[in-house]
Amino acid sequence: MPHNFLSELTGSFAMPAAENPTVAMVEAAYRHHGLDWRYLNCEVSPENLGAAVAGARAMNWAGFNCSIPHKVAVIQHLDGLGTSAEIMGAVNCVVRRGKAYIGENTDGKGFLLSLRERVDPAGKTLVMFGAGGAARAIGVELALAGVKRITIVNRDSGRGQGLVDLLRAKTAVQADLAAWTSRYAVPEDTDIVVNATSIGLYPDVEARLDIDTSTLRPGMIVADVIPNPPQTRLLADAGERGCQTLDGLGMLVNQGVIGIKYWTGIDVDPAVMRRKLQELFAPPGN
Repeated sequence: MPHNFLSELTGSFAMPAAENPTVAMVEAAYRHHGLDWRYLNCEVSPENLGAAVAGARAMNWAGFNCSIPHKVAVIQHLDGLGTSAEIMGAVNCVVRRGKAYIGENTDGKGFLLSLRERVDPAGKTLVMFGAGGAARAIGVELALAGVKRITIVNRDSGRGQGLVDLLRAKTAVQADLAAWTSRYAVPEDTDIVVNATSIGLYPDVEARLDIDTSTLRPGMIVADVIPNPPQTRLLADAGERGCQTLDGLGMLVNQGVIGIKYWTGIDVDPAVMRRKLQELFAPPGN
């Protein structure tokens, strides 16, 4: 049988790139499934993004991830967009389909996959903290999945209103803005609470969302987008109140599962990637 020494190539374009653990997670999945694929973590400056995408095309990459600061700028270098990426105006996963490179967004899709393991979001009511990239991605995907109402809670009302306007214009969801000027009380009829801010992210692990934790009730699902540490103060507080919790590690792993499926056509085992990230994020000495 002839040998094949040509690996399929995937990777990531970001700046900075050194902190991104996706390479370790994805390569663990490739190895586990016996795939002769590689994932190259590349530091790409904004002025070199076009050249990097041209290079990926020239080398016949199967696809690549885009992280900060390239999620919007990459669109001009692509041949088309998936539905949710087009609504968001942001791409984090590029997929070669035939000769075309198509931009998708797995940020919200990874969250949705985690959420669906607990509940079908259709018809549910959501309160989400934050209005940045993660909030935009989650808001759009949940709206497309049939969530009934989304309340965006944000300090910067202009940015928050921008997300509300986008959701109202491009999806069928009821969206509204709540001012976050004081300790926020979660309304009683809320089904799902999401922290899409960076509050609680390592190293500021003791930071708490400014919410009234007594308004978190059993039966609510409380989710955090922060992968490190997986158990944030919010999730600890919610667990003590009897809520079901979803950590950001699951969202990150599911983004990987979806991206690899786009590139390879294979459903990889999420547990392999989760274990790898848990090793990487384990506190020193553990």
